[in-house]
Amino acid sequence: MDSGDGVSLPSACPDARKRRVSYFYEPSIGDLYYGQGHPMKPHRVRMAHSLIVHYNLHQRMEIIRPFPAGAADICRFHSAEYVDFLSSVTPDTINNENNAQKVKRFNVRDDCPVFQGLFGFCQASAGGSIGAAVKLNRQDADIAINWAGGLHHAKKSEASGFCYVNDIVLGILELLKIHKRVLYIDIDVHHGDGVEEAFYVTDRVMTVSFHKFGNDFFPGTGHIKTIGAGEGKYYALNIPLRDGMDDESFRCLFRPIIQKVMEIYQPDAVVLQCGADSLAGDRLGRFNLSVKGHADCLRFVRSFNVPLMVLGGGGYTIRNVARCWCYETAVAVGVEPDNNLPHNEYYEYFGPYYTLHVEPRPRQNMNSARDLEKIRCMVLDQLSKLQHVPSVPFQTMPPTTRVPEGREDMEVRAKPRIWNGEEYASDGDEDDIPQQ
Repeated sequence: MDSGDGVSLPSACPDARKRRVSYFYEPSIGDLYYGQGHPMKPHRVRMAHSLIVHYNLHQRMEIIRPFPAGAADICRFHSAEYVDFLSSVTPDTINNENNAQKVKRFNVRDDCPVFQGLFGFCQASAGGSIGAAVKLNRQDADIAINWAGGLHHAKKSEASGFCYVNDIVLGILELLKIHKRVLYIDIDVHHGDGVEEAFYVTDRVMTVSFHKFGNDFFPGTGHIKTIGAGEGKYYALNIPLRDGMDDESFRCLFRPIIQKVMEIYQPDAVVLQCGADSLAGDRLGRFNLSVKGHADCLRFVRSFNVPLMVLGGGGYTIRNVARCWCYETAVAVGVEPDNNLPHNEYYEYFGPYYTLHVEPRPRQNMNSARDLEKIRCMVLDQLSKLQHVPSVPFQTMPPTTRVPEGREDMEVRAKPRIWNGEEYASDGDEDDIPQQ
C-alpha cells in the first residue's frame, strides 16, 4: 500500500508495510447530540465505524473500547475548576444562577453548548487518545487510531470550536512519558491552536499545522510568523492557506515540509490529526481535497515507520467524513478497499452514487503557485534554524501554561466564531460526483 516514493526508517515489520494497528471505538458516541441545527454530529464516528466493519477492516486491527478518562487524567492539562464544571453541568442546570458566570468564563455556550452526556463524550474522546498513547508506549501497536479524538481547539480552562477537552494534548503528554520528542501534524481546515498553545515554549513537541487563514476564519490564529517562544522557538510551524486548496497543491507543500521535519527533528512518535473539514464540499471548510488527497498525508507519514497516533477532528458533511476515515483506516492497515460501498445500515446516506470516492467539483484554487512556493521557502528556512535532534533533558515535562496569542504580528480583532448559527439538519444534496 505504501507508495514507492516514501522515505522509511528501519521497521520491525518484516515486509516494511504491515502495521500492528489498534483501533479505539466507543459505541455510545453515535448517540450524542450537540443540539438542533448544530453542525457537529458525533454520529459521523458511528457511520465511519459501520463502513470500516462492512469492509472487514476490523479483522485486520485490534478493536478496543476506550476506558473513560477520569477527572484526574483530564486535569493533567485542564484546570480542576473547569473539569469540575464540565463533569457537573447538565442542560437542566446550565441556567442556574451559580452557573451563569462559569458558562461565560469557560465559554460553554453557542458553539460549545451543554448537551446530555457531555462529560461522558469528553471522557470517551480523551480516554481513546490516552489509551492510544499507552499502546504506542508499550510497543503493543505501530499505529493507534481514535476517530472520536482530534479535538484540537480546547484550551486549559475554556471550550472552543466545538471542543471541550483537548484529547490530543492529553495523548501527547502520555507519549512524553516514554518518548523524548513528539511531532504533531494537523491537516484540519482550522488551525490547531489549542495544541500549539499547550506546547508553545517547549522543544519536546513540534507542532505543524496546515490550515486556512485570513478573512476572520476561525480561530484567527496560525500566522506563518507564529513560530514558538523560549525553548520552543522555531518548534511551531504554521502553513496558512487560502480557499480552494486541491490535492496537488497540498501534496506539493505537505511532503517536502514533513520530509524535512522528519529529517531534522527525528521524532520518536507522531500524532496526526486528520480533521475531515479540509475535504471538498465540507459545510464549514473551504478547501477542495479529495478523500485520496487527504489520505495521502497519512500514507506519507506512515511510510516513516515511526509510532503513529491517528485522530479525527473537524468534518461537517458527515457522509464524506465517514468515507474519509474509513479509507484512512484502510491506508493504516495497508489495503485498498473497493470503490463500491458495501451495503450497511447507513447506505442511503451515500446516494445517489454509493461510492467510497467522489471527485471534488471544479473550484478556483486561490493559492497561486507563487504563493505556495513562498510559503514553502519560508517554512523550510525556519526549519534550517533548528538544531538537529534537540538534546532536551528526558525528565523535563513540557509546560502547559497558556501563551497569549498576542505574540502574533497582526491586528487585534474580535475572536471569530467557527459557526455562524446557521442550522445544519443533515447532509443536503451531493456536492460532488462519483469517482470511477
